[in-house]
Amino acid sequence: MKEMSANTMLDSQRQQKHYGITSPISLACPKEIDHIYTQKLIDAMKPFGVFEDEEELNHRLVVLGKLNNLVKEWISDVSESKNLPPSVVATVGGKIFTFGSYRLGVHTKGADIDALCVAPRHVERSDFFQSFFEKLKHQDGIRNLRAVEDAFVPVIKFEFDGIEIDLVFARLAIQTISDNLDLRDDSRLRSLDIRCIRSLNGCRVTDEILHLVPNKETFRLTLRAVKLWAKRRGIYSNMLGFLGGVSWAMLVARTCQLYPNAAASTLVHKFFLVFSKWEWPNPVLLKQPEESNLNLPVWDPRVNPSDRYHLMPIITPAYPQQNSTYNVSTSTRTVMVEEFKQGLAVTDEILQGKSDWSKLLEPPNFFQKYRHYIVLTASASTEENHLEWVGLVESKIRVLVGNLERNEFITLAHVNPQSFPGNKEHHKDNNYISMWFLGIIFRRVENAESVNIDLTYDIQSFTDTVYRQANNINMLKEGMKIEATHVKKKQLHHYLPAEILQKKKKSLSDVNRCSGGLQSKRSSLDSSCLDSSRDTDNGTPFNSPVSTNKSSKPESPPAGEAERNNAEPAAVIVEKPLSVPPAQGLSIPVIGAKVDSTVKTVSSPAVCTIPTVVGRNVIPRITTPHNPAQGQPHLNGMSNISKNVTPKRSHSPSVDGTSKRLKDIEKFIRLESAFKDSHSAEERKRKSMDAIGGESMPIPTIDTSRKKRLPSKELPDSSSPVPANNIRVIKNSIRLTLNR
Repeated sequence: MKEMSANTMLDSQRQQKHYGITSPISLACPKEIDHIYTQKLIDAMKPFGVFEDEEELNHRLVVLGKLNNLVKEWISDVSESKNLPPSVVATVGGKIFTFGSYRLGVHTKGADIDALCVAPRHVERSDFFQSFFEKLKHQDGIRNLRAVEDAFVPVIKFEFDGIEIDLVFARLAIQTISDNLDLRDDSRLRSLDIRCIRSLNGCRVTDEILHLVPNKETFRLTLRAVKLWAKRRGIYSNMLGFLGGVSWAMLVARTCQLYPNAAASTLVHKFFLVFSKWEWPNPVLLKQPEESNLNLPVWDPRVNPSDRYHLMPIITPAYPQQNSTYNVSTSTRTVMVEEFKQGLAVTDEILQGKSDWSKLLEPPNFFQKYRHYIVLTASASTEENHLEWVGLVESKIRVLVGNLERNEFITLAHVNPQSFPGNKEHHKDNNYISMWFLGIIFRRVENAESVNIDLTYDIQSFTDTVYRQANNINMLKEGMKIEATHVKKKQLHHYLPAEILQKKKKSLSDVNRCSGGLQSKRSSLDSSCLDSSRDTDNGTPFNSPVSTNKSSKPESPPAGEAERNNAEPAAVIVEKPLSVPPAQGLSIPVIGAKVDSTVKTVSSPAVCTIPTVVGRNVIPRITTPHNPAQGQPHLNGMSNISKNVTPKRSHSPSVDGTSKRLKDIEKFIRLESAFKDSHSAEERKRKSMDAIGGESMPIPTIDTSRKKRLPSKELPDSSSPVPANNIRVIKNSIRLTLNR
């Protein structure tokens, strides 16, 4: 009898539908203990507001129903105004589709709804932003209505009966829009402009993900847990180079494909197991990319050289396939892989009964993790200007991370996605201030007691990028400032209150656990850097302050510390220097003071590397021959890409050349793809080879097709100079000395 039941189970497993591009790792069904752990996981997530009650869910459905009726009325009115026959007007239709977290079924309390308005071919985009916008304006229950017509994906944003909605638009090349329209059909993309294709892409990707998972409810619960974990651990931000919602959804969907019958608690554990061991940059694919005769640009490293340099590719399953993680940098990938490994260690303990799910959801104490930080401050004189300015600065922080990563003395630049309100006492001219913190690990230099590091070029090129972008879109206004300052961990109390900086004391079990494999990557990182004595406690929870305008009183350092700190805090300031009150005994250089010409520095290279913004990253534009033999096939059928190495500058720019280079920054912006002087090109090639150990690494050229797909606001016009209007830009140096 047992033999028959076993055979029956094997037969049913053989008949099970196959998901994904490989066969499952395990078809094991959940045991009773797995269901118990899943219920405990749900209980642990409830305090964080990840589940809506029935009343809130029903309210969303009512609001979406009202919006759908408004769309149908509007399309009918537009059809009449264009003199369509009454018989056509009666059947013209129109429909609202949802996508994103709401469509996936993983939205949290108070979350917005991403929605798509689909209209027939005779309704123009201009109609949507004019007549429909006017219709919404006069509708009861609509608040905070605003249109962003020139965005990468044009959108109308508003609140409808208390629910925030982002509504995009697409017109299809058909005469009527039926209620049972299926957007997954690739033929729907035929004869559409690129803005409509982008608008449809959100719905098509979301629907495809749901069709590619074996159990939707299990997928949703697992995704809720993973998204909450990522937000708590500070790695949920597509803009800053981590992963966004759709990327996390695809990673969870791939885990579900590999373990199609597992319970959510098991899937969370398997998620960390799979992606802590994933060999990046091999891509994550939910299905084999399909060919199409629509000739739209798709992600394909065999065809597009620039796609070979994506560090953590996660490919959308709907045509045209795209990499959803092109913003990921070397540092953000390192941070995320470390978090995957820590998540695996914690879930191992949970499933062994040694810990509970709350341990997985503890945030790290970012401010105890590193010895060195860069504080980036954006300030403006009015609240409206501040909202605009902060949005632009935040969208460009990944450019700063890329610049720092290419500095030969920097191993890691880790940006904390959370911003903090600044101290108004330090910015008397501006009342609206936001701060971001970047943790920095400096590389250990062999046989050197101390190292002089100049970050002026790295930070100044970032601030120039932001100012140029703001100038191009007419955003730049009087009072908008960016400031960057280097501080040590012990100086953070000048910027943040004690409750954020306080460090949790480790229990003995925590210490023993941290000494295991969990810290292997970090210890290997520390062994090659100047930060070998930094603290590694990352389990202290902290709450986001509503207001952080009070700074704690400066403390006097121990005797003898003044000498070590003589050259510590230094800043690159745009417009106005940051007046941080120094601790007693600390000697902080006066911003703008003349640099001592007797300071010994490394001489400047013959030709400077000019960073070029490529939307997803900033790469030095060095032209080297591509080695076609580098890519090898692997199990996904795509290129098995060797570990990506971004060439670093052979050394920091010298102090002597800094002022001249800053004066000539406008000339640098106008430089094109390759240096015309062949001797300069050879010199750059030789230096880049020296920086990476003598091995020639191919550097991607700028893919013009990708550039066309980027928004007008994403890339600054390379020919436009740094703004030279009445807003004064003061450029200073940021230099520091690191001792062993």
